[in-house]
This record gives sequence, structure tokens and C-alpha cells, in this order.
Amino acid sequence: MEQDDPAEELTELRERPLGALALLQVAAGSGLAAYAVWALLLQPGFRRVPLRLQVPYVGASARQVEHVLSLLRGRPGKMVDLGSGDGRIVLAAHKCGLRPAVGYELNPWLVGLAWLHAWRAGCAGSVCYRRENLWKVSLRDCHNVSVFLAPSVLPLLEDKLQAELPAGARVVSGRFPLPTWQPVAVVGEGLDRVWAYDVHRGGLAGQVAPAPTSASVPGSPNSQSG
Repeated sequence: MEQDDPAEELTELRERPLGALALLQVAAGSGLAAYAVWALLLQPGFRRVPLRLQVPYVGASARQVEHVLSLLRGRPGKMVDLGSGDGRIVLAAHKCGLRPAVGYELNPWLVGLAWLHAWRAGCAGSVCYRRENLWKVSLRDCHNVSVFLAPSVLPLLEDKLQAELPAGARVVSGRFPLPTWQPVAVVGEGLDRVWAYDVHRGGLAGQVAPAPTSASVPGSPNSQSG
């Protein structure tokens, strides 16, 4: 009795078209894998936050990080990243001289990943990642703020920033602009675009000044970039 060649059987299986049941099984497996990622990495941080304030994690690209730093580099004072994810912006900010650099992130898995990146970069003792709800963090001593949040929560964020930030602070928002504030600088294109806002003391703490007509912006190398 001849034995079947395993190689020939594998080739036959690869060439055989998938039936409806097989396709359904593949789809179910993919969905289960996606849910596992959600349950382990993303959902833990959402359980303690009201639905309207939840923001899904999407890591900043290298170009986005570069643009944020171009608008903050050389500025004095504490730098914070609200919703810091895996910590890449905080780590890059520390490396370019923005110190202290602090990240606030509620998801414990992402906080752990941020510490791992900092340890691998030799900066674990220099940067700071805190597992805290960004909506409950006081910003009264923060002079440089970066945010990559969903547009649905930006109106509420404006209220918090205006109420808490000191005069002279700068806010850099990535992917989406703050809805009612006037930017003093815009860098990048498309999803890599970031907007800078300067806070001034003008009657109310955190009041934002109108956008300047000059092309140069103090504290950044260029106000407009393609």
C-alpha cells in the first residue's frame, strides 16, 4: 500500500478554494484575535472613563512626533503628553531637552510598554509615565502640552486647558485642531499636521490670543511648513 506524500497533500490543500464554512471560520478567528487585542491592550483604560470621554489609542507617526518637537523645542518648563500611549512623544521630548517630560495614560498595558521603551533607550530614570486619567490631572504647572485626541473630546479639552494652563503655555494638537482656538503655527500636511496654540493672560487665565499675521513664531523654527 502506497503512502501519500505529505508535500503533495499540502500543495493540494493550498490550491483548493475555501468553502463558505472555511471562510466563516477564518473570519471568526480574525475577529476573535482582534477582540483579544482590544480586551488586553485597549479596554482596561476605558472602563474607568465615561463613554463620551473615551479616546481610542492610535500611535503617533515618526513625522508627527518630529512636527510636535519642532514647535516645542527650546521652550522652558514642564512638558506633558495627555494620553501618552506607548510614550514615544514623551521619550522624544526628553531626548531633545524638554524636561521634565511626563506622560499621562490610563491604560496599564500602554504605560508598561512606555516604560519598556524608556528602559531600552536608557532613559527609564529620567522620564515619567503616570497611569492617571488625563481629565483629572492638574495642568497648572505645565508649560508645554501635546495632545493627539479624537475631535469629539476636543471642545471639553479646550475648557480644561483654558481653566488650568498658566500664561505662556503652549499646546500642540496633532491630527485635529482645537475647534475654537486660533493657532499661532501649523506644521505638516494631512494626518501629519499639527497645530500650536499659545496661552496668554488676558483677563481670564488661559485665554488664547488671536493668530498673528507674522510668519515667524517665537519658540519654533518655522510657523508654516509643508
